[in-house]
Formats: sequence, structure tokens, C-alpha cells
Amino acid sequence: MNDQEAVEDHALRLVTERFPHAVGAMLGGSAAQGRATLTSDLDVAVLLPDPDTSRREVIRHDGRLVELFLHAVGDIAKFFAWDRARRRGTVLFLYDQGLILTDPYGHVARTREQARAVIATGPLPLTPAEWAHGRYVLTCYLDDLVDAPPANRYEQLSLADHALREAAHLVTAHHGAWTGIGKWLPRRLLSADPARGTALLEGHQAVAERADPMPMATAVEQALDLIGGPLREGYTQRWDI
Repeated sequence: MNDQEAVEDHALRLVTERFPHAVGAMLGGSAAQGRATLTSDLDVAVLLPDPDTSRREVIRHDGRLVELFLHAVGDIAKFFAWDRARRRGTVLFLYDQGLILTDPYGHVARTREQARAVIATGPLPLTPAEWAHGRYVLTCYLDDLVDAPPANRYEQLSLADHALREAAHLVTAHHGAWTGIGKWLPRRLLSADPARGTALLEGHQAVAERADPMPMATAVEQALDLIGGPLREGYTQRWDI
């Protein structure tokens, strides 16, 4: 048994032992793509019969950390709608790209087709208010980044991080593409817009390595130009409290 087969066997044993009533299961993440390391956790999606409770659990099984995505069959449509609204597609891509571990009744195959249909439709577009808020916030980060004293590395790095996240959010939205967080932020950003994504990521690296904000500032300006330009005076936001 090779390493990949051992990982899949481990995941299937976990499902069989802990969820004998499951109606299907998938292995996701790096383990499903053959890129898992010895310290990688396992992402496992388990379909449960109604009316079981949908939830997320983190456990340790046979010494390995496992993140469980537990979904009652009747809740899948709601999870997919939630994933589309937040534009990240975590659960959607798990079912789209994961390896089927067990599917005795065809529930996993049907869920995968549902996921792929939603992915093809794309994430929900931003509203006009969300666009205006994003432009304003990113403009503020840009101005503060340029003004931050290079000696104040804490503030400079924090501003660069926030600017990258907001710019990635807006650039992917402009292209109607899915966004991401953590390691998925650069992957989704580069997939949506290789040129602007590279400029933003290299600009962020210049701040981190050389305390030089100018490449990042230029990249942020290019991202803003894509979506209507900087927004300062004239911006309004209603607070409903």
C-alpha cells in the first residue's frame, strides 16, 4: 500500500468507525490531491441521513488531526447557498474535487453534481453598496500604507496584509471568480487575474522583505482602477442599528 492509499484507507476507517450510519463520505483537501505531508490534517466530508445535525468537528484519529464536515442530506442545498453567498466555496469545492470514499446509495455522486452546478454559476455578485464600501476601505488602506513610517513595521505589515485581502476580494469579485482565505487567497487571486494578482502578491512581499510600500501601492492603485478608482470624499454609508 502506497502513501496515498494509506491516507484514503485511514479516512475510510474513520468514517466506518465513527459514523456507521453515514450515507456517503469524501476525502478533500491536499490529501485528496496527493499533496498531503505527514503532518497534514485530513479534510473529510460525511453525508448523514436526515434528521441528523450538520456540524463541523475537529478530532484526532489514530494520531492524525482530522477536520470533519458533517452534513445532513437535507441541509446540503442550504450549505451550498451559504457558500455561494460568502463567495469562498469551501464546501462546494470539497464536494467538487474530493475523492469518494463510500457512496452506497449515490448520495455523494448527486451532491457532487449539485456542487458543480453551483460552482459553474459562480459566486453571488457584490451589491452596489458592497462595491462602494470595498473601494472606500481599500483606498483607506492604500493611503495609510503610503503614509506609514517605514520604521513602524508593525503598522506597515498590518496595513499590507489588510490591503492584500481587500484587493483580492474585489479583484476576484470583478471577474466573477471565487475568492479564498489563507493559502487559498493567492491561489484564487492568481487564477482570477494572473497579472494583477502577481503584482499584489509581489508588492506584499516587498513590504515584508524590504519595508518598501511603493510596489504594493502601485498594485493596489491598479486594482482600484479596475473597479472604478479610489473612493474618498463623497462616500456615505448608512448604519441600521
